Amino acid sequence: MTFQHTFVPNVTERLPDIPADSILSQTVHVSDDSKVTLFGFAPGQELTEHTAAQPAVLYFLAGEGTLSLDGEQHTVGAGSFVHMSAQLPHSVHAKTALTFLLVLIKGAQHED
Repeated sequence: MTFQHTFVPNVTERLPDIPADSILSQTVHVSDDSKVTLFGFAPGQELTEHTAAQPAVLYFLAGEGTLSLDGEQHTVGAGSFVHMSAQLPHSVHAKTALTFLLVLIKGAQHED
């Protein structure tokens, strides 16, 4: 049996310095069952409310921000973790430079 893996010694090194008024993203891993993207938000940047077709995990690495989950506001910072079901309305606002990982879990589609 062949096993596959992705090893990244320091994922935050994958993002360059975040220019003012910008949001950067870098794909870290893609497989049949998941996709991992590293995001960097400059202070004041926002990803407006949206949903995802798959369940997702957000893991915050640095900075401070506000995360809205179905209208409920949460302060997030380094170490904050959230698991979201598919179709959950959410948004992210960076109070300071904010870095986080987004893990989309493929194959676990939303059922109505």
